[in-house]
Formats: sequence, C-alpha cells, structure tokens
Amino acid sequence: MPSKVSVVKGKRGLEPVFKALDLIDYQTALAGFSKVLIKVNFITTMTWETGATTDPIVVEALIQKLQSLPVEIFVVESDASMTNADKAFQATGMAALCEKYGVKHLNLRHVEDKVKLKVPNGDALKTLTVPRIVTESAIISAAKMKTHVATKVTLGMKNMFGLLPDKLKFKYHAMGISKVIVDINSVLKSHLTVVDGFVAMEGKGPTEGTPVNMNLIVGGTDPVATDATCTRIMGLNPVEVSHIRGIHQKAIGDMDDVEILGVNVEEVKRVFKTK
Repeated sequence: MPSKVSVVKGKRGLEPVFKALDLIDYQTALAGFSKVLIKVNFITTMTWETGATTDPIVVEALIQKLQSLPVEIFVVESDASMTNADKAFQATGMAALCEKYGVKHLNLRHVEDKVKLKVPNGDALKTLTVPRIVTESAIISAAKMKTHVATKVTLGMKNMFGLLPDKLKFKYHAMGISKVIVDINSVLKSHLTVVDGFVAMEGKGPTEGTPVNMNLIVGGTDPVATDATCTRIMGLNPVEVSHIRGIHQKAIGDMDDVEILGVNVEEVKRVFKTK
C-alpha cells in the first residue's frame, strides 16, 4: 500500500493543520504511547516569520488535537552550536504557548536520564545517546520547510538530528551530516511528521535564506514519503537528497510509492533557490 501524505493549502492558522492531520491516520500512529514529544525546529532565536523556525500556531494545533488523546505532551528541542534552546523557547513564543496549555517544554540537553542506543550497520555512528524519554515516547517531528546549505533540504528527518542532546553538534557534520541523519532515523523513527510551510525558506538555509510564503502544511506517518513530497513541492528531486535516498534504501519509508491527499504537488510546487 502506498504511504499517504496530506498536502493542505491555507492561510496561517489552526484549520490547515487540523485538516492535514485528519487526512492521515495520525491517531493510530500515536496509539500505545502515554507520552508524545513534539520536536520543534529552533535555530538561534529567530521567529517563525523568518522561515527559520517552527511556527507556534502549528504546535498549538497539534496540542489541541492531542488533548483528546490519553497522552502527556512535551515540546522539545536541544541546544546546538548556534542554538540556546531555552532562549529560543522564550523568543519564539513557544514557552508562552506551552504555559497556556499546561504543556511542558524540555531542553533535551539538560535531561539527565539518558540511554545509549546501538546503531545497526550505521553509516557514521555505532551508537548514539539520547534522553530516555525520547525512546519511551511517540515522536512528532514538527519541522520547517527549508533549504539547507549542507543537506539541500531540512524537513522532518533532518529535524530529528536535534534529538541528540549535544551542544557541540559540529562534530557530527565532520562525520558526514547526511550519514548521521540516516543513522538517527534508522534508530529513532518519527511516528508523525508535520512540516510547517506557512512561511518556508529558500536560499542559504537554515538561517540566512529568504522567507517564502507557501501557506502549506504537509503531514504523514511515513517520514521518507513526507520529506520526499516536500522536496518535490520545493522543485527538487528527493533522489538527489542523500539522507532521503539513504533512509529510503534502508526500507524505513518509501519516497516513491506515495498517495497524496489534499492538493496535488503540481498545484503548489515552487522551485526553491538553493544558494
């Protein structure tokens, strides 16, 4: 059966996110978990309208949907070379949103209870260490639709890189960032991917690009199919994105056998600048 990916066009707000979720079987994807982590994409303290970071309204829609399920919700990010996640939670409005709904937000770097996971047949890593809560929870990758100077695109699977609690993440770039992304996603698969394309970014992403008003939300339970669909919307070929191709080849998801629900890719496609 083909992987189902929802593509919804609409003005920034809750409703396009609700519609994107309702088109896919998101509740089954999260079934059996008592905790759900919403992994946002923060980089420095840039806010959503720059196209650099996850829009709080996307997270608000996710929280509202999850409130009807018997789960505890956490919004999570980790420090990185350019990112102080605690400052970003405040500057982006995400901390205030979490307070409004009584949801905890976590900087994964400061979670002490960690576990080491083996990476079978890893391309760059033999093991990775993450907070235990990451392994015990359903993961929603609430990503941003952006180009990236090192990985061509940064979508749902690149967003999973931020689950690593290390501050100095440049060491992973030295190993080959695309290979590291493949390794992470082969061990920690997101259960649901929701890509924020209300304001996307083209050019020198992830921070120095130009905002693009796409008014889109893309969702799916297959992270490879979801990222491949976003890549096609951006006018790029997912085969040429090495981490998407690599994860597809490991049979973690499918970038080819995809059923689009909502609007067709060709209706919303825009060729993104990559430089």
